[in-house]
Amino acid sequence: MRESTKTTIYVGLDVHKESIAVAYAPEDRGAEVVSLGTIGPRQCDLDKLIRQLQAKGATLVFVYEAGPCGYGLYRYLTRKGFACHVVAPSLIPRKPGDRVKTDRRDAEKLARLYRAGELTAIRVPTRAEEAARDLVRAREDVVADRLRARHRLGKFLLRQGRVHHLAHSQGVQYRRWLKAQRFDWPAL
Repeated sequence: MRESTKTTIYVGLDVHKESIAVAYAPEDRGAEVVSLGTIGPRQCDLDKLIRQLQAKGATLVFVYEAGPCGYGLYRYLTRKGFACHVVAPSLIPRKPGDRVKTDRRDAEKLARLYRAGELTAIRVPTRAEEAARDLVRAREDVVADRLRARHRLGKFLLRQGRVHHLAHSQGVQYRRWLKAQRFDWPAL
């Protein structure tokens, strides 16, 4: 009796907020990469894609670039029992002069390169690590926004000829001085 060995299909996903471009590369390196077009980003769209690919009777391995959409797709696919790998955009090999970037070409490239073993997966952070990272990023953004606002206010006051002679541009004395400022023009 002959044993059946399942082949592998490498599925490249170019993930965006509104759509996901899909391409797959059969395990046979001589086979062409096939573009399946785009699907929606919802779980029901992914489930439909999975059913379509599973009909080919192969093991599915998904790969996509890390990006602003986060790791929800990774968690969804692994929870369903599929192998899924996330790669850093900076670790994807690029040909010199290859400047044409489309979603379809990116999905095909991911499938082709992962099949060839040329991509290195990154470690996906846990939900707790991701939450801590988001908190740190939000704090850094707020600190940068506050600094920009302080600089903007200082430049505005300088244009109006208002210069304080306090040691620091913060604190109680500065806020008191700032509240005392009056301007002749209502627009100011």
